[in-house]
Amino acid sequence: MVFTVVTRLHNMAGVQDLSVTKRPHLMKKIGAHNGMFHCDEALACFMLKQLPEYKEAEVIRTREPALLNTCDVVVDVGGIYDHARKRYDHHQREFCETMNSLNADYPWTTKLSSAGLVYFHYGHQVLAEIMGTTPSDTLTRLIFMKVYEFFVEAIDAVDNGISQTEEKPKYAVTTSLSARVGNLNPRWNQTVTQDDVQDRFHKAMSLTGSEFVDKVKYYSEAWWPARKIVEDAIAKRFEVDPSGEVMLLPRSCPWKDHLFSVEDEQEIQPTIKFVLFTDQSGKWRVQCVPVELFSFDNRLSLLETWRGVRDEELSKMSGIPGCIFVHAGGFIGGCHSYDGVLEMARRTLQARATTAN
Repeated sequence: MVFTVVTRLHNMAGVQDLSVTKRPHLMKKIGAHNGMFHCDEALACFMLKQLPEYKEAEVIRTREPALLNTCDVVVDVGGIYDHARKRYDHHQREFCETMNSLNADYPWTTKLSSAGLVYFHYGHQVLAEIMGTTPSDTLTRLIFMKVYEFFVEAIDAVDNGISQTEEKPKYAVTTSLSARVGNLNPRWNQTVTQDDVQDRFHKAMSLTGSEFVDKVKYYSEAWWPARKIVEDAIAKRFEVDPSGEVMLLPRSCPWKDHLFSVEDEQEIQPTIKFVLFTDQSGKWRVQCVPVELFSFDNRLSLLETWRGVRDEELSKMSGIPGCIFVHAGGFIGGCHSYDGVLEMARRTLQARATTAN
């Protein structure tokens, strides 16, 4: 049975699932498979449509080779990966490309999906369009690395069935971007029209695209500007405490991965254990530095006897005026004053030294 569907979708041009349709010959066409959709091809289509060449392109959803051959670029279908021909499928038996295999300067060895392939070949251009930079700009190249590692790679892994850990997970994660895109597909017992399916794919493109753009803007507009703040704070750490293990930020900002990278670059020893800053309400916080970027374990946690205690009771127990709390996990505490959080950090460092002796 042949379906002919002509559906103009707002924001991202047409998304159609069809065998025969009439369209202007000059209109670019992006090919993707029909049927159940996934996060990788939705994101791949979104990224391509950020480029001037494909901004007005239609997304043609089909598995018919003859129709795919009429497309200017094809993602996630067709059994071919060939950049020269603009074909970006990853399902063929012989496919085993990673960012590292395509460019040895990149460290990532996760097998690529259509999202990763499109990102590898067009990511710098896509980022430049979003950020208002150029593809060769230093910031573009830096954000390219961050967005792959902390956004695209997970999509590649999920689509290729690669587990995050070799151990049995302690809990289920069902709200990832890939899972939410999957949930946009019709349920097995739903009756839907072809127009409904196309609308759902459009929503998947919008969902993946909005989160992709948010990630790009976060790293370029919030994360990167914080680098200089963290560098300066690290340089002044001995003015905060003679140990050099306490850092003071003039304002709250993304600091963790900047701290780790600066420590590595400058070979800082001893490593920093605590970061002091004010929260949005003006209250002071002392936060422990984790052992790794996403770890819940700390290099040194606040004193065990303080954990889960609040306000006046905590002030009496610790002998530090103006205490607000210490989290039950021991990774963060709060006081009404800078002197208070600094004293929390110093007492913890002193207790470690006493225990070591």
